[in-house]
Amino acid sequence: MPDSLPAFTPLETERFRLRPLRPADAAEMHRLVNDWEVAKTLARVPFPYPRDLADEWIASTAERIAAGEAYHLAIARREDDVLVGCAGLTLDREARTAELGYWVGRRHWGQGIAPEVAGRLARWALANLDLDRITASALTDNARSAAVLRRIGFRETGEGMQDFLSRGGAMPVRRFEAVRADLSPLAAAPAPAAPEVAAQGKPILLVAAVGLIDPEGRVLLARRPEGKPLAGLWEFPGGKVRPGETPEAALIRELREELGIDVAEACLAPFAFASHGYEAFHLLMPLYLCRRWEGQVTALEGQALAWVRPQRLGDYAMPPADKPLVALLRDFL
Repeated sequence: MPDSLPAFTPLETERFRLRPLRPADAAEMHRLVNDWEVAKTLARVPFPYPRDLADEWIASTAERIAAGEAYHLAIARREDDVLVGCAGLTLDREARTAELGYWVGRRHWGQGIAPEVAGRLARWALANLDLDRITASALTDNARSAAVLRRIGFRETGEGMQDFLSRGGAMPVRRFEAVRADLSPLAAAPAPAAPEVAAQGKPILLVAAVGLIDPEGRVLLARRPEGKPLAGLWEFPGGKVRPGETPEAALIRELREELGIDVAEACLAPFAFASHGYEAFHLLMPLYLCRRWEGQVTALEGQALAWVRPQRLGDYAMPPADKPLVALLRDFL
């Protein structure tokens, strides 16, 4: 997996901004969370909530973001930066999971804030933090929070007990989780060119991919950015083959558009192919190898890039269709 953590840039939704908390937020945060109707739903918040605890906790959030341990953020209105609540993720990097939590001040209830910001944060996390799963919980009597989680794509997985500081002990909770397919379902495939193919079952989607190999023998992987199906997974560069296009022509076009490099067809060597059935379509993906190109490899579509030693390709989370190709490429190189 990548050796460095991504720098955190505030996340925006249509109406709100998720940003790091500041010392100046302490007074308003204290006013909002020191409310029994809010605090009683939060596992790690005492009630009453001491004013000085707000200062201490805000100071700790910056340290945890810098360490990549947790992302506890202010929910602020975009128009005037007024704090309306908080949302956060606590990470378990070894297990590749994170726990999602959020709260909104009572004076701001009824505006649809929680699903808007919690969904945005969860999608960002799966696209950028090398996670496979996000978990969450809600008190069994907190129907509002459970409805928020279901609305943004979380699935209920069972019930359990969880300690609540505000209530002085363990309380029954519903447990939820979400993976990429829950928050960003695979887009439907375009209609196949040949009607007889569709008549046999799923449409076939042809995608061409390439293993770019640098002079040090490293292979380029690109990370699918937030907003695309399977966001956060690493893959070989490439893309869909358009009607009337050859796989080689599609790769030349995609590499120019996505990476800013020019590749000659003679430099694309067919290597292997993947065949994988997704729910909505069947993917057929030829993989080419390329060691020569013109220009500097540059991420032109906001995607993260990584030059990876063949022995480490298996450390990167990849779509199911790409995984069988990794072992073949590693043995070849």
